[in-house]
Amino acid sequence: MTIPGTIGHFGVVKMDTDLTMLDLFSGAGGLSLGLSWAGFKSIGAVEFDAAAAQTYDRNFGNHVLRREDGSPLPIEEVDFEEYVGKVDLLTGGPPCQGFSQLGKGLADDPRNLLWRYFMKAVEVIRPRAFLMENVPPILRAAEGEATVSVARQLGYSVSADVLTASTYGVPQRRRRAFVIGRRDGPITLPEPIGGPERTVRWAIEDLPREPDGQNWHIGRNPRPQSLERYRVVPEGGNRFDLQRARPDITPRCWLEKPSGSTDVFGRLWWDRPSLTIRTEFFKPEKGRYLHPSADRPITHREAARLQSFPDDFEFVGSNIQVARQIGNAVPPLLAYNLGKSVVEAMDGMATDQPLLLTLA
Repeated sequence: MTIPGTIGHFGVVKMDTDLTMLDLFSGAGGLSLGLSWAGFKSIGAVEFDAAAAQTYDRNFGNHVLRREDGSPLPIEEVDFEEYVGKVDLLTGGPPCQGFSQLGKGLADDPRNLLWRYFMKAVEVIRPRAFLMENVPPILRAAEGEATVSVARQLGYSVSADVLTASTYGVPQRRRRAFVIGRRDGPITLPEPIGGPERTVRWAIEDLPREPDGQNWHIGRNPRPQSLERYRVVPEGGNRFDLQRARPDITPRCWLEKPSGSTDVFGRLWWDRPSLTIRTEFFKPEKGRYLHPSADRPITHREAARLQSFPDDFEFVGSNIQVARQIGNAVPPLLAYNLGKSVVEAMDGMATDQPLLLTLA
C-alpha cells in the first residue's frame, strides 16, 4: 500500500469553493494543506522561519509575505488593512512554547503575546470566520480565556476544545486545542468521524524497511552501542525493557531513575496509532520513536506519513529543519475535517458586521 499523491487515499473528497484563507504562523503548511482540501484557497501566509517559508511557497505558490530583500515578513510588520474584505477564513497557530506554565496569569515569555497579533488581525480584517490552533494547556491559561473573550467582544460566536487527531483519520494520537469563531451565527468543532483508528501499519508498512534515501525516507548512522540498545526493546517496549535486560548498556542516568515516562526509548506498535510526533522524532531518547520492527528510529518520511502528509508534499531544508516542520505541523487530515465544518457553517453567511472592540 502506497500513500499516493492523491488525497483520495485518506478518504478525502476535495471541495471546490471560492473561499479564501490567510494563514498566520503557517509553518510548513499542514493546516493550509488540509484547509485547501476543504476548498479554501491561500491568498497569503506569514511565517518567519526561512526554511518553513520555503516549504510553504514550494507547495502553495509564492504566498509567504516577504520584505523587499526577500526575507520572510514577521507578524509585527504585516499590514492587516491590506486584507480587509478579502479573507473568508483567518487561520494560524501562534508559537506555543510559552504556554507551558499555567496558573501565573499572562506569563512573561514574549511568545505568549503572539496570540494578540492573531486577534488584532481578526479585529482589523474582519474575516467571516477564524481558526486558531495551539497546545491543549492554552485553554486553561489566561491567554486562551482572553482569546475567547476578545473574539466574543468582536461579535464572533466561538467554540473551543481539544481534539485528538486519531479520531479524525490521522494515524496518530496527537491532541491539539482549537478555537474557532464565526461572525454571524453559531459554529462548532467537527465531531469525530467514527470507525476504527488508522494505525502505524496503515501509514508506513509499505515503505522500505531499510531507508532508501528517497523523498525523506532517510536513516541515521547510530553507534554500535545504540544499535545494541535498539535490538533489546520489543514492540511496544521502552527504556525499562532495556534496563531489565541489559543494564550493562543502559545509560547510568536511566539506571539511577527507576521511574519516569514509559515512552522514552519506546518502540511503536504496528497496530495502534503512533503517539505525538514531535520535532525530534529521530531521537529515540526523546519519546516513542523506534520503528515497530526495524532497529532504528522512524524516518522523516514515516513521520510525515504519521502526520497525514501525502508523499507529494515537498519539504525544503536541512534534516533538522524539515523534522521541525513535520513535528510542528497540524495534521492535514485533521485540518481538512475542521475546514469542512467551517465551510458548512459559512453557507449563506453575511459578509459585513460592525466593529465592536479595539484591541490595545
